[in-house]
Amino acid sequence: MTPADQHPDAPAAQPLRSDAERNRERIIAAARTVFARDGLNASMASVAREAGVGIATMFRRFPTKAELVDAVFIDRMTAYADAVTTALDDPDPWHGFVGYVETACAMQAADYGFADVLTTTFPAAKALEHRRNEAYEGMLELIGRAKATGRLRADFDPSDLVLVHMANAGVVNATGGAAPEAWRRVVALLIQSFETPARGRLPASPEHEALYKAMLRPGPTGAAAPESDG
Repeated sequence: MTPADQHPDAPAAQPLRSDAERNRERIIAAARTVFARDGLNASMASVAREAGVGIATMFRRFPTKAELVDAVFIDRMTAYADAVTTALDDPDPWHGFVGYVETACAMQAADYGFADVLTTTFPAAKALEHRRNEAYEGMLELIGRAKATGRLRADFDPSDLVLVHMANAGVVNATGGAAPEAWRRVVALLIQSFETPARGRLPASPEHEALYKAMLRPGPTGAAAPESDG
């Protein structure tokens, strides 16, 4: 129940003034550019400069970087979730699984910020995490179907997809513009290692709680204090 539900006479939330809404959209557009180029380690000050607004305006609209990330990447996370749905619609589960992995990794390669987003969790970014959780539920089904065909190795664990995204993000960030297609070879090597017959036993997968803690790493996504424009 919302406060308005509890108090029918309470005034409705006021929409942003037109100038405030324009500033918000400028900040989001600037953040898309900066994060795609520099990843999530880019500072809030650099986003403000790209948007042509003061740092105080930036923090009035987005008090924390997590809130800005939520606004900037919700469309990409939605596309990521849609890729899982597309994979589930494929009549060949193995083909759908491979297509999903390739699509998700291509999205990382196209946007350094999204490469980071897929390897970091943001508890405060509710819309983003809701879409991520939807995608995860679909991935569990996709993995089960691919295993049932006999093409995906039986010891493949859902956490392995997180490791794929982490590995791909590392390759994308390390090779950059010097070898922009290098990620494709790495992903192909990984996919071939997932297919049966397995060539050998795998070490134990990381505990899911440990992997979640790794994705909670601080730094680029924590609450930020206002930075000086100077």
